[in-house]
This record gives sequence, C-alpha cells and structure tokens, in this order.
Amino acid sequence: QVQLVESGGGSVQPGGSLRLSCVASRSDISFSAMGWFRQAPGKERELVARIFSDGSTNYADSVKGRFTISRDNAKNTVFLQMNTLEPEDTAVYYCNAYYYRSYWGQGTQVTVSS
Repeated sequence: QVQLVESGGGSVQPGGSLRLSCVASRSDISFSAMGWFRQAPGKERELVARIFSDGSTNYADSVKGRFTISRDNAKNTVFLQMNTLEPEDTAVYYCNAYYYRSYWGQGTQVTVSS
C-alpha cells in the first residue's frame, strides 16, 4: 500500500507564489509518473502537471509558464512550484502517483484571493 502526503497549500494574493510538496510512504518502488491534479468547486478534477520517471513533463495549458513540476526520485517526492497565481487557480490540489495503479493524496487547499 502507498500513501501520499501533500503539504504547502494555503492562501495567497494574486501574483503570489506557493510551493506544494508530496511525499510517498514508500521509497522502495519507482513510480512511472507523479503529478498534480486540482478540483475547483463545481468543476471536474483536472490535470495540472505530471512528470515521468525519465524526467519528461506535461502541463495544462492554463499553467504553462507559471508552474514548474519537479521530483526527487530517491525520496519519491514531487513538487509543484506555482508562480504568478491567479484567482482561477483556487482549488483543492491532489497529488497523484502511478505504480501499477493510481494513488491519490488527501488534497491540499490553495486559495488565491485579494
């Protein structure tokens, strides 16, 4: 069994920055992909960014140029650096990791408001 624990959410003004972290409970496995999804009230969960074991990445168009995903393979940790945050980024952010199946964290709230 794998558990994912997120941290780093919070409230910030438009234009501000936050850094999310997610650590997996096991370091003896290699996730083929780790990433972040988000879900705003009344909307479906959507992919924000994902990074694969070879280091390749993909991003939602809405966050390209503002968000950067990275991972520490040795510690099975994934990060999301979020810059120039906008009110539209307000959502619960979920960590996701894939190892034969998809695993999810419990979510962390990000609120962007003046």
